[in-house]
Amino acid sequence: MKIANLEFENNVFLAPMAGVTDIAFRGLCIEMGCGFVYTEMISAKGLYYKSENTIDMFKVSEKEKPIGVQIFGNDPYIMAKACDYFNDNEDISLIDINMGCPAPKVVKNGEGSALMRNPSLASDIVKEVKKASIKPVTVKFRKGFNDREINAVEFAKVMEDSGADAITVHGRTREQMYEGKADWDIIRKVKESVKIPVIGNGDIFSAEDALKIIEFTNCDGIMIARGAMGNPWIFTQINQAFNGENIIYPTPSEKINLAIRHFELALYYFGENKAIREMRKHISWYIKGLLNCTEIKNIINTEKSAENVVKILKEYSKSFT
Repeated sequence: MKIANLEFENNVFLAPMAGVTDIAFRGLCIEMGCGFVYTEMISAKGLYYKSENTIDMFKVSEKEKPIGVQIFGNDPYIMAKACDYFNDNEDISLIDINMGCPAPKVVKNGEGSALMRNPSLASDIVKEVKKASIKPVTVKFRKGFNDREINAVEFAKVMEDSGADAITVHGRTREQMYEGKADWDIIRKVKESVKIPVIGNGDIFSAEDALKIIEFTNCDGIMIARGAMGNPWIFTQINQAFNGENIIYPTPSEKINLAIRHFELALYYFGENKAIREMRKHISWYIKGLLNCTEIKNIINTEKSAENVVKILKEYSKSFT
């Protein structure tokens, strides 16, 4: 798969997810066969005002380079100025513009999926970022804002005409948030309407789902979001399916042991206090559905010692051997 001058090892990408796709998690997904990863969603305004917390969000590890960075905002000038941080950064190979985030605090500022209601402003943003960036520029958006405003096909054409090098379509409206079923038919229609690469997103939770969405939509690539939470193996499994190989599923002990390794990476990058807070959700995803998982999750959610968290998980792993 190619986007502008970039070639990718495979066409299975990890979606940018706020509070999820941090440096520790992205590295594990790359190890598992993910073709490309993105930073968490980064505020262009935060970069413009030189927020240290914002700048810290695009630190990357050796194994994930080069990476895509996803920015959000609603001011074409400020969005373009964000490129100053990326043009000379060899770790960053692509800039993605978020026009799909459904979070209320983002939408009420006229950012994220709110831009689907303002194609003219969305076009200006892409044009200005393209002028300022020496890296490829892509756009991620949704089916529409709600069931009465389904405009993904028309919006895709505007993005293409404005200079976007590729687009990603999530088959839900903003109003749906992450509920209901993703509409793969709208992804297929978008693919048929533009010449630039189209990446499909939404309801890809297994290798079988990956095969089905590619076949149904003819999209050029796929982007995995919630399907990767606690399940980085999904990238290995999708690649196995694409290659006609038998799909291998992790054992309970393998799930818990990877959770331990993920936690240790988080400790290395973030320190004890932040790692413990950030990893609670990840650990609950890793162990979901396993015997006594609720009890273990509740214990870990009150634990304040990294050493104890690791000890609890190791003992839990032993119970499955």
